[in-house]
Amino acid sequence: MTLNIQELNKKHPSDIAEAIAKLSKSEQALSFLMLSGVVEGEVFAYFDKDTQENILKSLGSNEIVEILKTMSPDDRTQLFSDFPDHIVKKAVNLLPEEERKIALTLIGYDEKSVGRMMTPYYIQANKEWTIRQTLSHIKKNGQKAETLNFVYVVDEALRLIDDIRIGNILMADEDDTIESVMGNHYVALYATQNVEEAITIFEKYDRAALPVISDNGILVGIVTSDDILDQVEKRDTEDIQKFGGLEALELPYVKTHLLEMIKKRAGWLVVLFLGEMLTASAMGYFEGEIDKAVVLALFIPLIISSGGNSGSQAATLIIRAMALKELKLKDWWYVMKREISSGFMLGSILGIIGFLRIMIWQESGLYDYGVYWEPVAFTVSLSLVFIVLWGTLSGSMIPFVLKRLGLDPATSSAPFVATLVDVTGLIIYFSIASVILSGKLL
Repeated sequence: MTLNIQELNKKHPSDIAEAIAKLSKSEQALSFLMLSGVVEGEVFAYFDKDTQENILKSLGSNEIVEILKTMSPDDRTQLFSDFPDHIVKKAVNLLPEEERKIALTLIGYDEKSVGRMMTPYYIQANKEWTIRQTLSHIKKNGQKAETLNFVYVVDEALRLIDDIRIGNILMADEDDTIESVMGNHYVALYATQNVEEAITIFEKYDRAALPVISDNGILVGIVTSDDILDQVEKRDTEDIQKFGGLEALELPYVKTHLLEMIKKRAGWLVVLFLGEMLTASAMGYFEGEIDKAVVLALFIPLIISSGGNSGSQAATLIIRAMALKELKLKDWWYVMKREISSGFMLGSILGIIGFLRIMIWQESGLYDYGVYWEPVAFTVSLSLVFIVLWGTLSGSMIPFVLKRLGLDPATSSAPFVATLVDVTGLIIYFSIASVILSGKLL
């Protein structure tokens, strides 16, 4: 398969990377080297880890330097975080002194901090500058800036004092000063701030870029919305995988090795299997009741699945609300009261349907539940009320418990909640049956 390099150079870097990634390993490196130097760094940032590693192995030191130099600092930092230390060390040492300082500074921040994804390329100005001076500065230095949407105003000590939309500057008189168009209010991120907090701030203020400051208020970089979107996708993917009952994957599904996939999934499956063994133990404990009233066994799948489904629903709602910052740890009591009400009503709906199902089958002759069909129907109906109530309450409270313990609420996966409710649901079911059917079937 061959590519038309001239046509390829005209496309967006993401499309170019996608086309090259489909080639064989030998063709990938050759096609990449034929790209114009201007777009190489941008295209390289869009490759997955395997393609990046394959191309780097085919390049000489000078070629690697040129790629790293043309990559934006935040993309370069992400590249370094994905590769072994010895490759990172070699790559950093190949960079020019100025770029090496930037790379080492960004790598020095915690992996999950804002500092890791910021870029030091932006436009800053002093409040005493005129609009004419500022525009001249932008024309001179703007080519390297990550974005020109905002101009960041700093004082003599390089502390951030404001950020101004470029539109406000373009509309001002050239003899006006920057101070005359300042709004004297801004939103900023701290370099040591957690990425999760940064995502929330971006969502709240709907900004294309935000400045990053040190603890002393000194402007050290900016973070753009495309970097935040990457983090949102990564976070949501991890949460969905955890909620599905497996450890989060470091690589995309198609790139994850089979043994690694098994390793990520086996742990939770073993835990859930051991949990379901308790279900078998619970059924063994009530073996006598089942022998005396075999009809009770008919409704076990109905009972435990209803509780598990209600618990999974509640957990999904609460975990998502926590992720969107709609709920905090202090809201547990509000959630509990709300879920008790909804759980009781949902259980009542299913209980009524369960009772009607048994009555219709009995009266129509579709199935004979025996002379005590009414107490059996009432047992099933009341059990559904309490089991759905318990499932809803468990599913909604487990995320709060995990968060209180400092764990990720997404770990309260749907299979985990369902397994918990399966075991306790059986206990509730047979306990109610022993009371209602005592002296009749039991």
